[in-house]
Amino acid sequence: MASLTGKLLVASPGLEDPNFARTVVAIANHDDDGALGLVLNRPSDTEVGDAVPELADLAEPGDVVHVGGPVQPQAIVLVAELEDPGDAAFLLAGRVGLVADTTDREALAGRSDRRRVFAGYAGWGPGQLEAELEREDWIVEDATPDDVLCEDPASLWSAVLERKGGSFRLVARMPVDPSLN
Repeated sequence: MASLTGKLLVASPGLEDPNFARTVVAIANHDDDGALGLVLNRPSDTEVGDAVPELADLAEPGDVVHVGGPVQPQAIVLVAELEDPGDAAFLLAGRVGLVADTTDREALAGRSDRRRVFAGYAGWGPGQLEAELEREDWIVEDATPDDVLCEDPASLWSAVLERKGGSFRLVARMPVDPSLN
């Protein structure tokens, strides 16, 4: 299977794992050893300044920490749209990537545009993601910088499926509980 690095995984409506139901995951790295990604559409209620005071100067007032996935929820991952994509540990889309641990955070404010803080990440062991794709748990789509740093995370799942077109447009309009339709 080709690498899914730089792609989005959109949870299919049948994916019932509560960690991933109706999520959109940006894949930062995918190789024979497994995959690493970030859930993009699960903002928390906790403001960055309250959760990670040392990153408060990189956040806008009211910015919240996003739940990046169920793996190591105490781990903080910073994503930014970087002037120099070489500053990224992993690129997600365009110039948007995971900020490397070695990046000077004080200088980052001047060398990046949009930024987002995530707690935790999504991870798959060797062959695990491939098995989930074979079961059709995920719909694959190209990632854009605006997906990764979208202004309205609550609508991202539907927006990506709408963009994909065809029968996915119908899926995008499905209610969470079809029996209520």
